[in-house]
Amino acid sequence: MALPRHMRLKGHRVFNYIHRNSIKYHGNLMSIKIAKSNPKILLSHNHKNPSNNLRVAITISKKVSKKAVDRNKIRRILQEWLITNIQKINNHKPYWLLVNLKIGDFCNDKNKLLEEFQNLMFKSRLIK
Repeated sequence: MALPRHMRLKGHRVFNYIHRNSIKYHGNLMSIKIAKSNPKILLSHNHKNPSNNLRVAITISKKVSKKAVDRNKIRRILQEWLITNIQKINNHKPYWLLVNLKIGDFCNDKNKLLEEFQNLMFKSRLIK
């Protein structure tokens, strides 16, 4: 199950904005960056209604796994967790979230991956 289209981030301007204006939270397996949303940047991507809702991008380096199948599996695991745990109540938060997985072999350890992701989300106060 992929993230709904209205929750995804794309475009180099968006990522540059996040890298420059974000608060960073680090874990052993991943880091997350959170920035206040800036819908004006999304206008160049022909979004008819750029909202201030929570938007997410998940990046996974080839250093995590050379196989795209494994990287996509990890991405789907994190997206599924977000969809089930970010209720509509939390979806209105005007933030952009960038999840960046670090080097490591944790393709088979779903629980460890999700535990750290959940801890970082609580630490960032995106979920309660």
